[in-house]
Amino acid sequence: MAARKNSSGRNKAQQELTAKLFIEQLSLHQSKSVAEKNQRFFNDGDIDNKCLGVRFSVVFNHAKEFSGMNLKEVEKLLDSRFYEARMGAVSIMDFQARGKKISEQRKKDLFDLYIRRHDRINNWDLVDRSAPYVVGGYLFDKPRNILYKLAKSKNTWERRTAIVSTYYFIRQGDIDDTFKIAEMLLGDKHDLIHKAAGSWIREAGKKDKQKLITFLDKYSSIMPRTMLRYAIEKLDKKERDFYMNKK
Repeated sequence: MAARKNSSGRNKAQQELTAKLFIEQLSLHQSKSVAEKNQRFFNDGDIDNKCLGVRFSVVFNHAKEFSGMNLKEVEKLLDSRFYEARMGAVSIMDFQARGKKISEQRKKDLFDLYIRRHDRINNWDLVDRSAPYVVGGYLFDKPRNILYKLAKSKNTWERRTAIVSTYYFIRQGDIDDTFKIAEMLLGDKHDLIHKAAGSWIREAGKKDKQKLITFLDKYSSIMPRTMLRYAIEKLDKKERDFYMNKK
């Protein structure tokens, strides 16, 4: 009986965690100056995007409080025109994906929502906030074909998801996909893809420096300069100078 009561209590609490309430609570912290700052931070160019003007530290704290939100309400947040609401949505997804007791079905549901609504995950930080655990965490023990499909996408943020998701793999010492996807992105035209690919192969290089060196020996002369600069950031000065001079 007690277990049934506790379950009922959890269901009621979850029902109260609505997208509407989340946005209402964020609105209590609005600031015009923060709105202007956040708008500049948004890189998608979507003219319908609006900023509430809430600091991201506040968004993250509220997301943690709302981390039990059901996915229908999370999707409503993703549908919001407010940048901070979508940041809240992906933060809730990330908190759920990191949960120690998360079921395999919940992992799949989070992954499916992320991929299905990638049109609303439309800025670099929205990707970085959630892709490692929501996408990478789900795919770790599964085929990863979708990452290679995303790496070929015309959508900048889908390409960023492809490389950023591999951070979860890197943390487990599994770095091959990071280098393979970075290789696919060598010809990318977007600076935010160059930064991501360079950063992630740098992180992979911390696990296996020789694989990073092999990659640099092969591609440093044709890598976008920004990608190269990020990739060699942790090498010693002599090594950095060597690869930069190959450009």
